[in-house]
Amino acid sequence: MSTTASPNLYLLIALAPLAGAILAGLFGTGFLGRPIGRRGAHIITILGVLISAIGSVVVLGDVLNGLRFDGNVYTWSLIGKTELSIGFLIDPLSAMMMVVVTSVSLMVHIYTIGYMADDPGYQRFFAYISLFTFSMLMLVMSNNMVQLFFGWEAVGLVSYLLIGFWYTRPTAIFANMKAFLINRVGDFGFVLGIGLLFAAVGSMHYGDVFGQATRLAGETMPGTDWNLVTVACICLFIGAMGKSAQVPLHAWLPDSMEGPTPISALIHAATMVTAGIFMVARFSPLFELSDTALSFVIVIGAIGALFLGILGIIQNDIKRVVAYSTLSQLGYMTVALGASAYSVAIFHLMTHAFFKALLFLGAGSVIMGMHHDQDIRNMGGLRKYMPITWITFLLGTLALVGTPFFSGFYSKEHIIEAAGAADVWGAGFAYYATLIGVFVTSLYSFRLYFLVFHGKERFSTDGHGHDAHGHDGHAAHGHDDHAHDDHGHHGGTPHESPWVVTLPLLLLAIPSVIIGAWVVDPMLFGKFFDGVITVLPQHPAMHELHEEWHGWVAFGTHAFVTVPFWLVVAGAVVAWYCYLVNPKVPAKIHASLSGVIRILENKYFIDWINEQIIARGARCLGRGLWQTGDRGLIDGVLVNGSARVVGWVAAVSRHLQSGFIYHYAFAMIIGIMALVTFFVLIPQ
Repeated sequence: MSTTASPNLYLLIALAPLAGAILAGLFGTGFLGRPIGRRGAHIITILGVLISAIGSVVVLGDVLNGLRFDGNVYTWSLIGKTELSIGFLIDPLSAMMMVVVTSVSLMVHIYTIGYMADDPGYQRFFAYISLFTFSMLMLVMSNNMVQLFFGWEAVGLVSYLLIGFWYTRPTAIFANMKAFLINRVGDFGFVLGIGLLFAAVGSMHYGDVFGQATRLAGETMPGTDWNLVTVACICLFIGAMGKSAQVPLHAWLPDSMEGPTPISALIHAATMVTAGIFMVARFSPLFELSDTALSFVIVIGAIGALFLGILGIIQNDIKRVVAYSTLSQLGYMTVALGASAYSVAIFHLMTHAFFKALLFLGAGSVIMGMHHDQDIRNMGGLRKYMPITWITFLLGTLALVGTPFFSGFYSKEHIIEAAGAADVWGAGFAYYATLIGVFVTSLYSFRLYFLVFHGKERFSTDGHGHDAHGHDGHAAHGHDDHAHDDHGHHGGTPHESPWVVTLPLLLLAIPSVIIGAWVVDPMLFGKFFDGVITVLPQHPAMHELHEEWHGWVAFGTHAFVTVPFWLVVAGAVVAWYCYLVNPKVPAKIHASLSGVIRILENKYFIDWINEQIIARGARCLGRGLWQTGDRGLIDGVLVNGSARVVGWVAAVSRHLQSGFIYHYAFAMIIGIMALVTFFVLIPQ
């Protein structure tokens, strides 16, 4: 490995997926003809992402050997003395993110060959996901806030295109518009945060901003006693709440399941939703200076970790269960950020990227095997029909719930301990929320696993899928996840997916099992993040975690006598009893807790509030501004009113233009007399 910076290599890593997206998009979709066919589109885009993945691994190796790079490669604009540039910051945080983004994206690209094989938008989809990868790379590699914002908005734009990929479905159009609008709310706060920092520092470069962090800590907002850093950090985190789907800006993420499964894996695992977590970790030198901002972060994260996870228990759509799991795990990451355990948050981001991509792609494989039926009530006993999908899905589930020695165990357990050791307001609530969330995660995860792969076979082979209650298989959330849903058939014996689908599952299962134990020591307790992440002495969580660390083996064996492990076991046992041994229990619980179930089915009425109060209020406000402001004031008074005044003046003046000379002479005499009188009466 080289320890010399290679700006050309960094450009290649970022631009290779962009080149694939441009070629597949322009020459494979009919925009400039179709010289690139389906095979050519996936070869070009996969090659671009493969180049980025290999380059990212090389860069990570260089970083481990001590390489650091912070430089500009192109000056985009010069405004006064302010330079807006495209540049790269290569350090352990960005290098690790580059590897995660490109490796997961590569698996998704390969998987897409099989999953989207019959879709008429095949080339367009590959162009989109390759463009998505480029956007995320620009975000994580940036060394300034302008480029960060470009990548931030680019992933939002491409996610809009991908969620609404099947644009003939009204539900997909509603979902992508919902994602776009909710993210604009968060992005407004993000822009305000960037603007405040730029106004205070006069530079967009990370190094300049972080270098003046101590000075900024003593400044207040003009005309107020609000701390500047606190306001800026809260504004930045509001942006993260949109991108990383934190309460209350989370409602877009479950609906994003309207997009094809490969993009669900890419959005939820390694790209868009992790952008907010990465951003807060990158801005740790500022967040560390505001306990108020950290308290806000940890409370928001704890609410999401517990209450959004509970919603996963009642979902019947296989992808939505995994989606609510993502919301909960993002809450765990946010709790770690609020506890000043930034390295733990990034560690969980990495482990989550692998096992959540595995679960989403596994869910897609199940959907393919079930002939595009997504309702888990229509499944059961699939392990003997889909052995590879079954075993890889089980490994992903064990990693998600935090089974000792699996990757998710090392990251989740440290988040819980960090919350318990944190010294900010709300840390106690966060500790118990994450602890209870362990049971909730185990319950919905094993509910999904048992209903899909074990128990009675509830699917039909006659083309008329019915659930266990005799209802139509498309009730509730049993949406078809395929472009041909209008004329595709349902039913038939389940079958294992082709190798282009199962190979990514096998490859993702490996890091889902081992990567936690492999890298936990250097990432959390070594010097991997030295000089990148800032933690002040008054925030003791990481120090206490370090004091209790005795290696990955001791940590794993000790887990068997801890509360979180037995909560995992309890969740699994409850799910096993309720959905395999005595399936009547859930129905009884549903009947006895109908009021609570109604609240959960309505997702805490967040969508109702958004649609009936906020959206309707906005429409009323807009209608009022249009009627009063636009039509009444602007059109009625300013535009039409001024025209009427001019017309009235013209009409009056027209009567004075008689055409008789003696009328004009008389007017001149009157005018002269008025002037003489005026000057005579003015005091000298």
